[in-house]
Order: sequence, then structure tokens, then C-alpha cells
Amino acid sequence: MNPTDVQSEYPAPAAPTGPVNTPIPKAPLPFLGLACAVGVSGIYYNQPLLLEMSRTFHTTAGRTGFVAVATQVGYAIGLLFFVPLGDVLERRTLIVRMFAAVAGALLLVAAAPNLTILLIGSALMGIFCSVTHIVLPIAPDLVDDAQRGRAIGIVMTGLLLGILLARTFSGWVSNLGGWRSVFIIAAIVNATFAPLIWRYMPKLPPKQTIAYPDAMRSLWTLFRTQPLLRESCVLGALIFASFSCFWTTLAFVLFSHYGLGPGIAGSFGLVGAAGALAAPIAGKFADRRGSRWVISLGIVVLASSYALLWGAEEARLPFAVHIAALAVGVIILDVGAQMIQIANQTRIFGLDPSARSRLNTVYMTIYFSGAAAGSALATIAWTHWKWNGVCGLAMSFIALATLRHLTGRRTPVVGHPSADRTREEPVCLEG
Repeated sequence: MNPTDVQSEYPAPAAPTGPVNTPIPKAPLPFLGLACAVGVSGIYYNQPLLLEMSRTFHTTAGRTGFVAVATQVGYAIGLLFFVPLGDVLERRTLIVRMFAAVAGALLLVAAAPNLTILLIGSALMGIFCSVTHIVLPIAPDLVDDAQRGRAIGIVMTGLLLGILLARTFSGWVSNLGGWRSVFIIAAIVNATFAPLIWRYMPKLPPKQTIAYPDAMRSLWTLFRTQPLLRESCVLGALIFASFSCFWTTLAFVLFSHYGLGPGIAGSFGLVGAAGALAAPIAGKFADRRGSRWVISLGIVVLASSYALLWGAEEARLPFAVHIAALAVGVIILDVGAQMIQIANQTRIFGLDPSARSRLNTVYMTIYFSGAAAGSALATIAWTHWKWNGVCGLAMSFIALATLRHLTGRRTPVVGHPSADRTREEPVCLEG
């Protein structure tokens, strides 16, 4: 049993029919990471471009801020209704089709004649970009349970690089060809990647024979019967809400203070990519010391980042010093958020290996709902209180996450390969 596995006390729901005894074929972890990077990039292209979009459609930054919200809401919808298909259908074919659909949605965004169509296209793009979380649960299948955190860390490195470098890509490409060119190029990349999936990824049959309606009904059963899943969902949503506060409003900060455009805002994604280095390290620590230890450290790191970002604003620093402080704050911010994410997914994937896509559905749906709420509230906070409001909101989310984290109970580890290193894994035994 994994240190985070509470299945002995809270068994997973039984499948409607028996498991399919087909071994899961191997696929290289770095390739899965690349697939996650390409898939997740689509939902972050628009963040440095919101001011450019507002100029195109002659509207306010506050209104175009909801383009990011629509994308994240669409992503949450895709996580809820599409990701469970990873436990129902052959995954290679499903992944290829969803990459093709992402390409189509990106073209719709590029051609949007008004803000309404842009919002619709952004929501559709978010829905199909959920393919990322059909790919991610494949990683734990490729290694032993004792290395689950390491495998997730490797694939999550690709995912985080996709999140961060998407902003850099979109910011600089828009400087050269306008914001629409970003989505045209991204559509070509996704359309090209679909046949690569077909060629290099083996067939991935589901582990169980289960109908889609039964899979959807089991989402509530998993949420109801797995206390650790509920704890991880709430914690993850609050942390990602805090993370989204910064990235949704960064372009507004840079423009209002220094008149800097989307290229510079996007470049902070390149700086933050250093945080991707924390993913494999966090995964190894989760394997060795337990996921809750990693989460505790991640919360401290995340709170420190906002203390720096807020303090740099209040200090009225010279331009170069302020930009440097923002860059350091971004690195710390991404490291902290990544540590918490890796630890959360390490422990939820240990609950029921046959239901990993559905566990990820429940977790990521709530996780990205937190992101959407964070983006929406950060846009409002910026409109009324500028950077003080954004940082105060983000710190409030972190405080609530800390409170939820501290309310977990402790249960001893039984029979895990690394039990001599992780003597006790705190988990929440109540909802």
C-alpha cells in the first residue's frame, strides 16, 4: 500500500464489470510530457494578449479578462465530461481526436469577429485541451507504486513547461504578427501533433469494461467515499486560484506601470519555467517523505512568493529592481504551486489504479474551477483595488488552503515499500 493510500478503510467503488486483463503497453515518459505540454498550452495563450484583444474589440481590460475565465471554465467542463472517457475508450484514438478538435477551436479563436465569438471559441478550446488529463494518468501505469511520484513529476514537468512557455510564445509572436497569428500557429502545431500520437503511442485499452454513464455516476461515488480525494480537491482549487490571480493580471501590472506589452508579460513565463525543475524533485520527495510533507513546504514557498511580489510593489522600487523582484517572485510562485500539485496527484493516483482517469477528472475539474474563480475575482480585484487587491486576494486563498491542510488527521502507513522512510502519512479522514 502506498503511504497515501486509504483504500483499506475507504474502498473504491466496484466496477460494473470485471477488469480487462490486457497489460498496459509502455510509452516513454518524456513523450507523455510533450503531449501534456502541447495539449495544455492552448488555455494559456490568451493571458498575455488580453490588452491586445481589448483594443481589437474596443472594450475594457476588465471585459476581456473574462476570455481567460471562459477558457478555464471550458477546461473544467472538458475535465468533467471528456476525461472519464480515458477509463472507457481506447485512449490513443481518443487523444488523437481531441488534439484535432483543439486545432479546430484554435482556428475559431483566431477568426473571431467579435468578443462573443472569442468567448465561445475560448470555451471550446478549453474543453478540448482537457486531453492533457487523459494523457497524464497514463504515467503512473508505467512504473512501480514506489516510483509513482517520480513518474508524475517527469510528465508534469512537460505540462508546466507548456503552461509557462505558452505565455512566452504568445507574447512574442503577437508582437510580430498580432494576437490572431498566435492561435493560427498553435492550431498548426496541434494538427501536426495528432498523427505523431498515432505513430509513437501504442494502443491503450481501458483497464475495465465500464459504460460511460456508469463512469460518470462513479465520479460522485469516488468523491463521496474517498476523503483524501476531497481534501486534495479543495486544497488544489484554492492553490490554483491563488496562482491564477498573478498570471491573469500580470499584463495589466506591466502596462499600467511601465507601458510594457504582451511580449514582456509573456517572457515572465520563460522565467517561471525554472519552476518546472521542481517537478521531478517534488515527485521524489513525495515518494520518500510523503505527499503531505511536500504540500506543507509548498504552501510556505507559495506564500513567500506573494510576500515578495506584494512587497516589491509597495516599496516603489526602480524599474530594473522591480522587474528583477517580479522575476524572482515568479520562480518561487511556480515552484510552490508545482510542489503542491505533484504531491496532490501522487496521493490521489494511489487510491484506485483502475479509476485513475476518473480520480483525475474529479480532482482537476475542481482544481480548474478554482483557477476560473481566481481569474474572475482577480480581474474584479484589479479593477477596484489594483495590485494590492490582487495580492490580498491571493494570500486569502493561500490562508484558506493552509487551514484545510492543517485539518487533516494522521493515519499510520501500512506495508508501503518506503515505510521505513515515511513513518506516518497524514491524511484527511473526514470530508
